[in-house]
Amino acid sequence: MISAVPFGGVASLGFLGDVPVDPSAPDARQWLVNELSKPQYAAAKPTWLDRAATAFGDWLSSLVIPSDGNLGGLLPALGVVILVGLIVAAFIVFGRPRRNRQAATRIEALFGSDDRRTSAQLRASAAAAASAGDFLTAIEEIYRSIARRQAERTVIRVSPGTTARDFALRAGVAYPAAADRLAAAAAEFDSVRYLGGRATRSGYEQLAALEADLRDKPPAELETVGAGGAADRRSS
Repeated sequence: MISAVPFGGVASLGFLGDVPVDPSAPDARQWLVNELSKPQYAAAKPTWLDRAATAFGDWLSSLVIPSDGNLGGLLPALGVVILVGLIVAAFIVFGRPRRNRQAATRIEALFGSDDRRTSAQLRASAAAAASAGDFLTAIEEIYRSIARRQAERTVIRVSPGTTARDFALRAGVAYPAAADRLAAAAAEFDSVRYLGGRATRSGYEQLAALEADLRDKPPAELETVGAGGAADRRSS
């Protein structure tokens, strides 16, 4: 007895007959590429974090004491672990390494001028201007050199908003014997820069002598002034 073929059965058999049972090598590779390109396969791939975690776990698993007691192979790994531990301990005890103290306190703005020059560069500029007879520039530059030098030494804290008189007041606390000369120097700077005062050779020479006297002179209150302490409080 011949059973009835379900609806669509003939078509299904015809379709199966069209599919090659034994595909050629190029066809098989193409089918594999098409299959692996599907989103579900891409999502299942391990990420770089997964690979890193696996590698670290494998490395930890490899740190097993040999049964023969020979620790020669573990010495490099133990050295790395000890070094990392020492670095972590140093960060905990000493904190992050600080930049050079002088570089950290260097400022760009000085008495209303965006200036990156060092005290030595400002001093040289002042001398060159004086030699050329430009005493206005010479007085401005030498006073900036005085302030920049004290900021470089962290004796006086100078911010972009600090005026020439503010600096003179703070420096006068650090150098009490030179307080009057500092006040006079600030008045000279303000006069030639803002008030149209006449700049003279004698005015420049007085500021240049003050700069030379204070350049490396130990301050009277180095600790409190350098920390922004007593000097800042008294001048506020």
